Amino acid sequence: MFDVDTYLTKLGYSGPRAATLETLRDLHKRHLMAIPFDNSLNADAERGFDVLLEVDIDDDATFRAVVEGGRGGVCYELNGLFRRLLQELGFDVKILAGAVIQVNGEFGPELEHIFSCVEIDGEVWLADVGLAGPSYLEPLRVSDEIQEQYGCQYRLVEEDGYRVLQRRSRGAEWSNSYRFNLQYREITDWKQLVPDIAEFPLEQVLIGTRIHSRAFDNGQMVLIGKRYLRVEDGKEEIKVLARPAVFREVVSQILTPGV
Repeated sequence: MFDVDTYLTKLGYSGPRAATLETLRDLHKRHLMAIPFDNSLNADAERGFDVLLEVDIDDDATFRAVVEGGRGGVCYELNGLFRRLLQELGFDVKILAGAVIQVNGEFGPELEHIFSCVEIDGEVWLADVGLAGPSYLEPLRVSDEIQEQYGCQYRLVEEDGYRVLQRRSRGAEWSNSYRFNLQYREITDWKQLVPDIAEFPLEQVLIGTRIHSRAFDNGQMVLIGKRYLRVEDGKEEIKVLARPAVFREVVSQILTPGV
């Protein structure tokens, strides 16, 4: 059964529960550090975009598996649980949809990614604990300004009628993460529109590829197949984990927080 106290204990959070920006920032980062992204149960190429039909999660069952059971999850599971937590704490949370940048440099389907925004004191903040990354560890304000977090910079630019989230690590150029509109969504939108994206080439969205990621205090670990990206204080290091023992060690490190 979904339980706020158990959830906060999982995140290692014992601070104020007021619906403030400070609380949101702390919870967002702790979530990314405590609960990994893991698509092991969803990396089935034969299912294709049918996995998006599961965005209407059973909160209690998903809570038992992820928060109590210790497994990771994908965007609709992690952001779905986090959205419920924020709502229970009194935050004004809305659902957003995004199109993630693909291996060919183009954006994927409109409803490929589900995340949230939170309105606090008249400002809108993006909250996303379900993107494999690399991504922002703390919420981002919806504005034109460049925002810096742990050595990386983020900005939202207007392009073809969308807001495009861009990220830049130290010494690198700006790169696209995903695009979206501030169009508040309902979970039923995914059931209605998934058939419209069924023909999108699966090889471009890494369906069938194992992806694991988790944040740490000043960075993030992202493993896509055997390509390992580690970001620390804005500095990126990329390796191909060809040795099975090293690969297993990194997977364990990502999926087992605190070990």
